[in-house]
Amino acid sequence: MRILLIASSFNSLTQRVLVELRDRGHAVPVEVTPDGTAVRDAVARHAPDLIVAPMLKTVVPRDVWTAHRCLIVHPGPVGDRGPSSLDRAVQEGVAEWGVTVLQAEEEMDAGDVWASVAFRVPDVGKSDLYRNELSDAAVTAVLLAVERIAAGESPPPQTGAIRARPALRQEQRAISWSDDTTETVLRILRAADSQPGVRDHLLGAEWFLHGGHAEDGLRGRPGELLATRAGAVCRATLDGAVWIPELRARTRAGRPRACRLPATLALAGRLPPLPELPAPEEAVPDGRTWSDIRYREQGPVGVLSFAFPGGAMSTDQCRRLLDAYTAALTRPTSVLVLGGQRDFFSNGIHLNVIEAAADPAAESWANINAMNDLVEAVLTTTDRLVVSAIGGNAAAGGVMLALAADEVWCRSGSVLNPHYRRMGLYGSEYWTYTLPRKVGAALAARLTEEARPVSAAASLGMGLVDRVVDCGPAEFAGEITRLAAHLASRPGLPLRVAEKKTEHERRESATPLAAHRERELARMRRIFDDPAAPYHALRRAFARKEAPRAQSPDGPGAGAAGSADC
Repeated sequence: MRILLIASSFNSLTQRVLVELRDRGHAVPVEVTPDGTAVRDAVARHAPDLIVAPMLKTVVPRDVWTAHRCLIVHPGPVGDRGPSSLDRAVQEGVAEWGVTVLQAEEEMDAGDVWASVAFRVPDVGKSDLYRNELSDAAVTAVLLAVERIAAGESPPPQTGAIRARPALRQEQRAISWSDDTTETVLRILRAADSQPGVRDHLLGAEWFLHGGHAEDGLRGRPGELLATRAGAVCRATLDGAVWIPELRARTRAGRPRACRLPATLALAGRLPPLPELPAPEEAVPDGRTWSDIRYREQGPVGVLSFAFPGGAMSTDQCRRLLDAYTAALTRPTSVLVLGGQRDFFSNGIHLNVIEAAADPAAESWANINAMNDLVEAVLTTTDRLVVSAIGGNAAAGGVMLALAADEVWCRSGSVLNPHYRRMGLYGSEYWTYTLPRKVGAALAARLTEEARPVSAAASLGMGLVDRVVDCGPAEFAGEITRLAAHLASRPGLPLRVAEKKTEHERRESATPLAAHRERELARMRRIFDDPAAPYHALRRAFARKEAPRAQSPDGPGAGAAGSADC
C-alpha cells in the first residue's frame, strides 16, 4: 500500500510509524508541514492509497479528507478530544491512557474509530511516555487500522462519553510552591517537561521549568533553592523538594527564543552560593533522589546507566560519564553494560549548550572532543566485554557511542538514526571505524548519505545491532541485567575477552584509532570554523525552535534527530 505520512515535525512518533510501515513492505513517503500548507501538494504528488497523520497540529483540508481516506493518530482514548490530551493525563496522574486512530472529518478528534489501544502510565515525564508506552501503543493501533482497511472493513462511530477539553494553558500549570506537595509539583513539571515547560518566577526573572525528579532528603522553605547537582537545581516544596534539570528563559516578543539549558548554566550569574551535592554512591532503600548517571552491580555484571534530557550530551556530561566509566573499569566485573534503562540512549553533542555559548564554534570543538574521549575509552576496553543497551532512541554520535561496545542490544521499540547529515555535519566519534566494521563499507555509506531512521528489527537484520529485546519500556532494565548475567556465566567468556584484546592490538598496528579520529576531526573543524557552513543555521533553528519550511525529511537539513516530540 502507498501510505503518505503528513506531520507537523519529523518527530519520534512520525519516525517510528514510518519505519514500522516500511518494514512491512509499504511505500511510505513523508511530508513535514508545520502549518499544513503543503498537504494538498503532497497528496497530488504522491497519489496515496491512504494518508496517516502521526503528529499533526493543524487541520487536514476538507478537500483532502473527503477525497482520500485520512487517519489521525490521537494521543488519548476514545471520547477524549483536545490538543493537550497527554499533558492532562500526566498532570492528573491517571493510571491508564490510550491512543486512538480516527478517520479525519470536520470536527477535530470526532471521526470514526479504526483502532484504539490502551497503555499503563508510569511515573515518568510526558516526553518519555510519548516516546515509549504511547509510541508502542500508537504503532499497534496504526498497524491494526491498516490491516482493517486492507481487509475492506468499515470503522465504527465513536460511542460512550465524549470529553472535549481545550489546550492546557500556563495558568493551569502554575505551581504554588507554598501550597503544592512534591507529588503535585512533579506531575505539573512532568506534564510539560519537553514543551511548553512550566512558567515560573525565580531569582528575579521569568523562566520555563523543564523536567522534575523527586528528592527525599532535602528540606527547606517552599520555593527556596537548596542545592545543585550535575547542572540541576533542587527546589523546596511544601513537604519535600524536587530536582529541576533544565530551564529556559522567557524572552520578550520579537526576540529570539532562548535555548533550553541545564539549570545552573541558564542561571549563571544569578545563582546564590549553593552546595553541589554528589549523588549517593549506592541506592537508598525505599528512597528517591535524582542523578543523571548511576552505577550498580549484580555479581559479575556492572551496569552504568545515564539519562540526559533529550539525549543530548554536553562537554561536561561527556566528561562526567567518562569519569564514571573509568571508575566502573576498576570494579571486578566481566561484563559492563553501558546504558540499560528506558528512553533515550544518546543523540550526541548538545546543540542547545553549543548555541548558547559565547563561541559556538569553540564549544562545538570541545564537545565533539569530549564525545570522542568517551568513545575511545569504550573502544580500548580490552579486559571485559562491554554491551551497549539502547532502551529508547539514539542518533548521530549517540549511535556511534553504542557501536563502540562489543555488542549492541536495543529494545524492540527503538529507532536509530546512524547519521549526521541532517545537521550539516560530517561526524566523528570514530564512526569511520565502527560503522563499516558493523555493517560493511557500502551499507555504512548508504546509511550516512541517505540519513533515514532505522527500526530495531531492520538494525538487527543489517548487523547494526546484535540483539533486539522484545519487552516494554518498564521491563528493559531488568531484561538487560538478566541477559548480561547469562552472558557473564558462559564458560567461553574468558577466551572471547582474550581474543578481543588480540584483535584490538592487530587493528591498532594496521590503522590506529588515532588516525580515524584525526581524519574525522579535520573535517569537523573545517565545518565548525566556517561561519557560512549550513551547520550553524541548522543548529540555531533546532536549538531555538525556529519553524522550518515545509519539506520532505529526505531533503537536506530536514528533521534533525531529536525534534520536539509533544
